[in-house]
Amino acid sequence: MSDLHEVLAAIGELDDDEIDLADAALQLARVDAPEADWQAARAHLSELARDAVALAGEIAADDVAGQVRGLAELLSGRHGYAGDSKDYDDLANANLIRVIERRRGLPVALGVLWLHAAQAAGWAAHGVNFPNHFLLAFGEPGRMVVADVFAGGRMLDLRELKTLLKKIEGPRAELNAALLRPMTARDVLLRLQNNIKLRRLAAKDSERALACLEDMLLIAPDEAALWRECATVNQALDRVAAAVTCLERFLALVPRGQAATRARVAMAELRTRLN
Repeated sequence: MSDLHEVLAAIGELDDDEIDLADAALQLARVDAPEADWQAARAHLSELARDAVALAGEIAADDVAGQVRGLAELLSGRHGYAGDSKDYDDLANANLIRVIERRRGLPVALGVLWLHAAQAAGWAAHGVNFPNHFLLAFGEPGRMVVADVFAGGRMLDLRELKTLLKKIEGPRAELNAALLRPMTARDVLLRLQNNIKLRRLAAKDSERALACLEDMLLIAPDEAALWRECATVNQALDRVAAAVTCLERFLALVPRGQAATRARVAMAELRTRLN
């Protein structure tokens, strides 16, 4: 496992455009499913890439809707991938190896596979950090197509996006460009792992939630909010020294502002418990 954590730490040192999204998600999946056949999963990723390259030869480079339909046929049709609405909170739905084995997953896990195939085909695509529901956007600004991969790649127009947003955030929610802003590969990985962390916290499994946070920090060591959250979980587990260390790392990244002030107060209180 230490070697695997070294792999994750190496990913954390990469610039975002150097990260192989699907392979990084595969390495994260190995942490939680060390007994699973990750080599078979990697072979399947190669198969998807080959299929996508072949697909690219059949669809025009400027036919963005055709690209989405082609990927839907490839992933949902030929390979049988679908959103798991029956057992949505099953942790397997956020583990890429298990998603490949079961052909079922959460929106972001399926999105990793779709992005992997789109990149192999040479098509522009990015994750969309939509509230409570990960989406994909294809094409360039001005002729972008948004697709719901959990629903098999169903394309959503502006009216449907507004309806979805209001369903999630309430009738006063308004769609804005920021909601469709491209996510980085690292952002997608963190959203994938966040699903695992939240489910462990909900199950009162703080130890394993902390382990998930620590893996997230390996791939995103400069993510200040993660250091602050890691401090909170360590404190709940009465790991005072570790909580102080996490707050120190947070303050190194966010030295000023209200959050920094609160962190200093919390750190001072924790240090009294060390004496």
